[in-house]
Amino acid sequence: MNSSSTTSRPRVAVVQHAPVFLNVDASVAKACALIEEAADQGAELIVFPETWLPGYPVWIDSSPKAALWDYPPAKTLYRLLVENSISVPGKHLDQLLAMAKKMGTYVVMGAHERLGGTLYNTMILIGRDGEEYRVHRKLIPTYTERMVWGRGDGSTLNVLETECGNIGGLICWEHWMPLARAAMHAKKETIHIAQWPWVRGLHQLASRHYAFEGQCFVLAAGCVLTKGEILEGFRSLGREEDGALELLEAIPGEDEDLIMKGGSAVIGPDYRYVVDPVFEEQCIIYAELELDRITEGHLLLDTDGHYSRPDVFHLEVNDQPQTNVTFDLEE
Repeated sequence: MNSSSTTSRPRVAVVQHAPVFLNVDASVAKACALIEEAADQGAELIVFPETWLPGYPVWIDSSPKAALWDYPPAKTLYRLLVENSISVPGKHLDQLLAMAKKMGTYVVMGAHERLGGTLYNTMILIGRDGEEYRVHRKLIPTYTERMVWGRGDGSTLNVLETECGNIGGLICWEHWMPLARAAMHAKKETIHIAQWPWVRGLHQLASRHYAFEGQCFVLAAGCVLTKGEILEGFRSLGREEDGALELLEAIPGEDEDLIMKGGSAVIGPDYRYVVDPVFEEQCIIYAELELDRITEGHLLLDTDGHYSRPDVFHLEVNDQPQTNVTFDLEE
């Protein structure tokens, strides 16, 4: 971390700005500028929302014809999303690693990840040395998200070890998977990243519950995005894809209407807000985390320690990568 930091009171930042929607090159450039801005304000950990690169696929819930079978505009828009997704490793990740190293900060980024012929909803935890990183792929997409993403597996239930403890995270509705929560609590998180499209009321509840159950700090990250920014981002690609544009234009509302409303917050291990949710404002929120509060909280609750009953309950996690085909090499 920055030389001025102390491991007991790290300064963190949650980015609530919009990406350049669907434009991954422009969004990475914007991310680097935001990382630099937050680091200049003393942030040692900088967090972005779910699939910020290059934006949450809002059309799957908002555009009336998005789920029609074999619908050309939907297929075109999906193709453009794939073309603007990142690979791990890859050039866009290299840019983020370089920026983390330059600024001496940890970075957590949400991204569409292209792996083979499938997209994944991926959280990338980046070390401040610009060398180390971990990925977590969302275990199961929720409802209409299954039209876009594949399922992750237990091999990416990861944490990043830092001077201030383990940083880990879950994505959106994974916070309602009790066994996923239990697995992450066993990873001894000090700081947990809760990524959401935007952090509405039910998501606030899940984030606060996680903070108390896990006795950790939770950074709930959500995006602010208008319909106009969706259309502007699409047009920035300079592509003649009229059908895809019409699908986005069919999202209800005017250009100035908010499609996602932020709600980012920082929550302490006692479930109370360190920073109250910020809605309808593109900004970066900052907080200092008093990590000693975690030790104090363990007096009351440690779900992977004195408040567990391994003689009654036991969770076994398959943390092996799941592959469809394996080949035995001939000797």
